[in-house]
Amino acid sequence: MAMEIIEHPNARLSEAETQARLLALAERYARAGGLGMAVLNLLGSRAENLLERLPAPVRAGLTSGTETALKSALRAAQASRGVIGDQPGWLTTAVSTAMGAVGGAGGLPIALAELPVTVTVLLRGVQAVAAEHGFDPAEDSVQFDCLQVLAAAGPLESDDGSELAFLAARMTLTGPALNRLLASVAPRLATALGQKLAAQAVPLIGAVAGAATNYAYTSYYQEIAHVQFGLRRLAIDAERDERALRAEFLRLIPARRILKG
Repeated sequence: MAMEIIEHPNARLSEAETQARLLALAERYARAGGLGMAVLNLLGSRAENLLERLPAPVRAGLTSGTETALKSALRAAQASRGVIGDQPGWLTTAVSTAMGAVGGAGGLPIALAELPVTVTVLLRGVQAVAAEHGFDPAEDSVQFDCLQVLAAAGPLESDDGSELAFLAARMTLTGPALNRLLASVAPRLATALGQKLAAQAVPLIGAVAGAATNYAYTSYYQEIAHVQFGLRRLAIDAERDERALRAEFLRLIPARRILKG
């Protein structure tokens, strides 16, 4: 089996260095949580009201459609890494923003057609972050964590960091195990993507809203990926138990409003 970590740390981190990196990750998490506010201000709406704007058939098919998109994205994202290398985060965000503008300008039908491509771009962006932290995106456990990042609440919702508390035996992503993981991730991602679709479908400002939401979503999931894999990397560098380190990180989350300034 291939080694999952691409690079090894030179020396164990001191406790002071560990705490400094934990605080930096908490600050990054706080910034991620504020990415959707500009979108909501643009729309003059609350996140929970956006889903109500979608036609009932679209709402009903969101979870199954998202699960299908995730399956396709997992195959496409991994295959494309062998053809196109990992791109800088800013480039991924720029591509996604342009796609959102096109989807928004075309209204809901085009936005729906754009959705699987967006999911693939999001997943590729998360995989690039994993590699940046020294992990091999081809490894099952890393793919597992990449999918787990997409289960985060999304930039238009507030959350308590509970998804980052997740730590279990990272399963081999084949057959039934993969289907179970996708089925658990899809509902949360579907809610987030449903809000995105509704924003893109707003009359007159669809293109602007589409660009803004795709920018917010891509930036958000990349930031959450930096936190997810930053914590995993920190556990290795500090030679700390990952579960205990995540629990310590979560104790910093109540201060996130202070950190946001």
